[in-house]
Amino acid sequence: MDPVTAVAAAGVALVVKGALESAGQEAGRSGWAGGARLIERLRVRFRGDTTAEHALERVAGTPDDEAAQQALQRQLAAHMLLDPDFETEMRRLVDEAVAAQGRSGAQISAALVKNAQVFNGKVEVQGNWTTS
Repeated sequence: MDPVTAVAAAGVALVVKGALESAGQEAGRSGWAGGARLIERLRVRFRGDTTAEHALERVAGTPDDEAAQQALQRQLAAHMLLDPDFETEMRRLVDEAVAAQGRSGAQISAALVKNAQVFNGKVEVQGNWTTS
């Protein structure tokens, strides 16, 4: 996966997280409170691009819709490829989210992972762990 696609996938996961947080389903679970800020930033960036605006609104309205997530990922990657400054900003936001996860401890939500590539730090497992 190329770097722009990876950042776009992570950005979409953060939009999903922000949409869930704003709906109260995930409130207080994250050390990074930038989900709503990211959604607003994308609204401003996508203004005038009806396809991108629609993709964002679909994910914000129905965060579990995988087709909507893929459409938003394509739109986000396209905008990042067209504007290197925007790409840098998206990388910074993703880095902030990863750093916040490090401060608050590792947390994984299957609703966010789905088809998105996830970048994790060191994982340690202790105690008795049984799988079936």
